[in-house]
Amino acid sequence: MSSNYNQLISNLEYLKLKHMLLHLDETIDFASRNSLSFVDAFLRLSNHEIDFKEANMIKSMVKVANFPHLKELKDFDFDFQPSVNKQQMLDFESLRFINKAENIVFLGTPGVGKTHLATSIGIAAAKKRYTTYFIKCTEILAQLKRAKLENRLDARLRHFNKYKLLIIDEVGYLPIDSDDAKLFFQLIDKRYEKRSTIITTNISFDTWDEVFLDPVIANAILDRILHHAQVVNVIGPSYRTRNHFKSE
Repeated sequence: MSSNYNQLISNLEYLKLKHMLLHLDETIDFASRNSLSFVDAFLRLSNHEIDFKEANMIKSMVKVANFPHLKELKDFDFDFQPSVNKQQMLDFESLRFINKAENIVFLGTPGVGKTHLATSIGIAAAKKRYTTYFIKCTEILAQLKRAKLENRLDARLRHFNKYKLLIIDEVGYLPIDSDDAKLFFQLIDKRYEKRSTIITTNISFDTWDEVFLDPVIANAILDRILHHAQVVNVIGPSYRTRNHFKSE
């Protein structure tokens, strides 16, 4: 028994099954006390390893998603922002919209919590192992512009299209010239009806042509974003202003 036990420990070490090794003795004792079959005991032991690997995978998915912070839906102050429907946010958190390749647009003035809500849904997606990425509009346009100059635009578009959920933050905070608008259109068009995109913006849809400086492209972008989208209009005071007043 002792030699077999020692060999089992060596095997687990060799296979780098650290958590099976860590829980080996307690599992043997539990199986003995409860007369577990070999299959049940081994299932219990292997679950420790799987749980550890799953937890690490979730941490990795969240880390590579490039979130600006790790604020989740439970951290959102719905009392301060009553225009936000909590049940609708919980439905978004269920990720049904991703399975249907739908989009979400958070519309509202700066500081009302659009980025927090978008990020919280993104974290929920990453935890469910959906490939997710967060990026500001200015940054994604800079990357696409650079890729075009280096004759690798198609590859960059494919890169952003691989994400099941892409979160584009602060669309419209700065004017977008005609060339950049065309790049943005190509990105949205490539994801259209195939992938889900969350967009946060502070500009109403009827003024997008002023931001994109090209009414035709602006309408084409809006058409593809809104065709399968839920729009959340966040109306309320700024969290930043609230915190400022509290400090006075």
